[in-house]
Amino acid sequence: MPHDVLVLGGSGVDATVYVPELPLPYADTYGVPPIQERIGNTGAGVALGCAALGLSVAFADLVGDDSQGALIRGALAGVDAFWGRAAAGTRRSVLLVGPDGRRTSLHDPRDTPGERLPRELYAGVRARHAHVSITGYCRDVYDDLDGMPVSTDLHDWDGVNDHHRAFAYRSDLVFMSAAALESPERVMRDILRRGRAELVVCTRGAEGCLVLPRGGALRAFPATPLPGPVVDSNGAGDAFVSGFLYGRLRGTALEECVRLGSLAGAHACTVPGTHEAPITEAALLRAASAA
Repeated sequence: MPHDVLVLGGSGVDATVYVPELPLPYADTYGVPPIQERIGNTGAGVALGCAALGLSVAFADLVGDDSQGALIRGALAGVDAFWGRAAAGTRRSVLLVGPDGRRTSLHDPRDTPGERLPRELYAGVRARHAHVSITGYCRDVYDDLDGMPVSTDLHDWDGVNDHHRAFAYRSDLVFMSAAALESPERVMRDILRRGRAELVVCTRGAEGCLVLPRGGALRAFPATPLPGPVVDSNGAGDAFVSGFLYGRLRGTALEECVRLGSLAGAHACTVPGTHEAPITEAALLRAASAA
């Protein structure tokens, strides 16, 4: 039987540092709570989020022969994972998290020029949907996906950086953040005009999200109230994608997909870490019913 979701690329390790404020004023030394290394990065978040929602997940990525690579392989032991070797080692990030849950990410991509995700890692995997992370070595995977519907997340794209265009214009479903955009609607319409996307979703944090279907009108959806105090906003965007894909693969209406994504993202803001405690299917459905 095919998997529900094939996730390509985007695993890493996050060192989370809880700081007294952001931006952090200069000082020689700050005393902080214990710094923890955790599973992180976007592909891992979508894979773990979808798995927690009961979807069958396959995952393929490059990791290093290092302790961070071992942490990732252990964290993703519950999904059908296929690993290649990253020549420069495992990607990692330092996440500075303020008291209000906002974060600043210092990302080390460990890029190696010319590196690509080996086709043999994923070519034999059958899935109902593929999600491609915007790591450089995933740029060439689209021709190998045999007609599968594909989504991607452009994150805080500024609408200009060429790196993102190959993913934006070749995906059927495009997620992005409004964080670096002066005009989200203009960029969303440009993606539809230049690419093959049938739907673009732009998240706006506490302001909810914008949704633009091909041939349709731009719609604004409010944010879901948080189910508890904000702890850590890391992973909220990946949780939104997971909840949205869960609804989409169940054949629910667009409005319900947005609601499920928003509920999953709201949950992520109330738990520590990036991807260690994604919302479960039972909890998501309870929250949806209560809402």
